[in-house]
Amino acid sequence: MAVSSENPNIVEVEQLSKRYGRVLALDEVSLEVDRGETYAILGPNGSGKTTLIHVLCTIHRADSGTARISGYEVHRQPRQARKQIGVVFQEPSLDTRLTVQENLDFHGRIYGVPGRVRRARIAELLELVELGAWRDHLVRALSKGMQRRLEIARALVHDASLLILDEPTVGLDAQTRARMWEHLRELKRLREITVLVTTHYIEEVEGCDRVCILDHGKVLTVGAPAELKARHGRMTVRVLPRDEDAAALVKSAYEGVEQVGEDLVVPVADEAATEKMLAEHGARFRAFAVQRPSLEDVFLDLTGRGLRDQEAGSRDRLLAAPRSGGEPIR
Repeated sequence: MAVSSENPNIVEVEQLSKRYGRVLALDEVSLEVDRGETYAILGPNGSGKTTLIHVLCTIHRADSGTARISGYEVHRQPRQARKQIGVVFQEPSLDTRLTVQENLDFHGRIYGVPGRVRRARIAELLELVELGAWRDHLVRALSKGMQRRLEIARALVHDASLLILDEPTVGLDAQTRARMWEHLRELKRLREITVLVTTHYIEEVEGCDRVCILDHGKVLTVGAPAELKARHGRMTVRVLPRDEDAAALVKSAYEGVEQVGEDLVVPVADEAATEKMLAEHGARFRAFAVQRPSLEDVFLDLTGRGLRDQEAGSRDRLLAAPRSGGEPIR
C-alpha cells in the first residue's frame, strides 16, 4: 500500500470498537490527529484512553473499525506503523539494571538505527532531557521524574514522527509534572514531532492544540481548549450579598442563581454581562469573584459529573490487565 505524504493527518481512527467480555471499552471511536499538533485525550480512569493507545500501538486488536498511523493500518501493516511511533506507557518500562546510555542504545539497536546515527541521536536526546551528566548511571539511581524523561528520550531514538504518551505524569509531583511538559514542548519545537497524550489532569491539556474528551469509551467532543470552554462551559459570578434584600434582588434579576452557603452563584453570558452586573449591583456585594469556564465545567456539562482521579475499580483493572493473543511487538 502506498502512503501519501500529503495526508495532513498522522493518526486516523474510524469507528473503532473494542470489547473485553461484557465491558465495552471503546464504542465506535473516531478521531484525527494533525501532523505537528499536540493532541490530548482527556478522560477519567476507565474511560478507554489506555485501550485506545494499545490499539494504536498494535498491542490489542480492535473488534471493528480501523486505525492508521501515517497511512499505515495498524493491524494490517503493524511493522510500518510501529516505525512511525515512539511510546511512553503508563507503567515504567526501563531496565533499571542498565545504565541510561545502555537503555537508549538497546532501543536503537532493536529498531535497527545505524551505530553512528544512534550514538549522535542518543547524545542529542540526553541533552534535550537534561540527562547528559547521568548517561553512565544505572537507571535505578534516577528519580521518577528523571526516569520519565529518559523514557521520552528512548521513544525518540528511532526518529519517530509521532510521540504517544499514556498518562506520562501519573505518580509525579506537580513541580515535576510541569517540568516534564516543558521538556515535551522543547522536544516538539526542536524535533518537529506530533504529540498524542492521554491524561486525566485538566491543567495539562490547557496548552494543547486540541482536546478529545473521552468517557465510557465514547468521544464526547473535540476541539481547542478555548473552543470547548466557549461551547460547553459557562461563566459565573460568585457574590456575597450585603443583606437579605440584596440577595433577593439578585435572585429576582437573574435566572439560574444558585445558593452556596451565604454566597450566590450567578450565571452570566460573557465579560460584558459581568461588567454590567457589577456596575448595577456591585455596591450591594460584600465580595465577588468571577469564575470563568474550565475544562472541568465542560466535562461536567457533557456528563453531569466531574473528572475524577480515583482508585482503579474492577472495570479499570479489567481494561489494564495484560491480554494474550495479540501480535508481539518487534
